[in-house]
Amino acid sequence: MMRISPTQSTPAHLERTLARRGGGARLLWLIAMVALAGCAGAPSLRRTVTPAYQPDNIFKLADVLAKDLRRVAVLPVSSGANGSDLADGREAVEPVLLAELIKTKRFEVIPVAPQFLRSRMGRVHWSAADTLPAEFLPALRDTYGCDAVLFVELTEYRAYAPVAIGWRLKLVDARTGFALWAGDELFDSRKAEVLAAARRFQAAAPEISGESSVDWTVSHSPRRLAQYSAAQLFDTLPLR
Repeated sequence: MMRISPTQSTPAHLERTLARRGGGARLLWLIAMVALAGCAGAPSLRRTVTPAYQPDNIFKLADVLAKDLRRVAVLPVSSGANGSDLADGREAVEPVLLAELIKTKRFEVIPVAPQFLRSRMGRVHWSAADTLPAEFLPALRDTYGCDAVLFVELTEYRAYAPVAIGWRLKLVDARTGFALWAGDELFDSRKAEVLAAARRFQAAAPEISGESSVDWTVSHSPRRLAQYSAAQLFDTLPLR
């Protein structure tokens, strides 16, 4: 085997040496030079990682829930306008939101019946921005034995690709009326960060991991975007 001294490693010296040793050695040298040139000239490939979306419009009164907050009454999903896509979306996203809230295991979740609100308060849908009747929270406490009430408003609902969902949520102490937690976020599947976060969510969700490409699923399925977005928002709730 030919050995090359560090002090004799110039291309000219190598060529003279290889010329004396025959064509086979010269061929090996040419192959080595081409390989080295390719390595030196190839651009550096760096994988670009899209950061996952993180909700940032979040309020928390405390990092930990009070020990005596055990039951939360969840109001029907409201929206700013009736007869619009928002109103049509309420029925689609409500069971998804309840399921994701239950999964957090932060507290017992009790859905408030629309019939109760209509008979006692005069209408079904209420948002945290509404002026509440004086008896609103006391009536919920008496009927549902709840310690807090979750107001849910759908602020954006785009049902056709690329889909989008906006949530405005507020957890209110049913005894004091103080806000304990709130989140106001828009999840738009056109944003690369949203798709990156949804990809991680799907990877951790066995029931949907076998579906088609997450990019297609999240950008075309309002239900899947609702599931991911509700889960991400509820992940910011105070700990138990």
